[in-house]
Amino acid sequence: MEQRVSRLKREIEQRRENKKPFLVAIDGGSASGKSTLGAALAEELQATLIHMDDFFLPMEMRTEERFAQPGGNVHWERVRAEVLEPIRQGKKPEYGVFDCSVMAVNKTVRAEVRDVVIVEGAYSLHPMLREYFDLRVLVEVEETLQKERILRRNGEQMLRRFLTEWIPLERVYFEACRVKDCCHIIL
Repeated sequence: MEQRVSRLKREIEQRRENKKPFLVAIDGGSASGKSTLGAALAEELQATLIHMDDFFLPMEMRTEERFAQPGGNVHWERVRAEVLEPIRQGKKPEYGVFDCSVMAVNKTVRAEVRDVVIVEGAYSLHPMLREYFDLRVLVEVEETLQKERILRRNGEQMLRRFLTEWIPLERVYFEACRVKDCCHIIL
């Protein structure tokens, strides 16, 4: 992890010049290490960290049509409107946090905008979001390790759900949206 953080820190320093805030997206599949990397990098840089998990798709938007769109299972519209556009306009983002236990947004966060802002999570490089980022990172994971991590973290029942539902959606997104092609760094 230290090597990855050091590499990203160097890359940010080289690209940043005087741009403030400097926006970083860390995308990748389930259990690839995005959250761990994002947290370690944010701590190292004293950066703002925003999680894509806060932007799960609300129940009323979970339609066949929406899920048929590559990357359609994240509420990218809220990410753009509540986080990325305000930052672009020099404002502090105020956004709703999705709570899976109630399947709805249940609180609001007002984030500080520091010199570096990291948005970590699957779908952070959705085609409707990627233009906002100064550094685009993809974290890959080998399939066996991914399954081991999900099993350890989420248990057998959730592993089956990841394998039959979420990972296939991620694969369609990565392929159809050509995520690898837009990245500056692939880890």
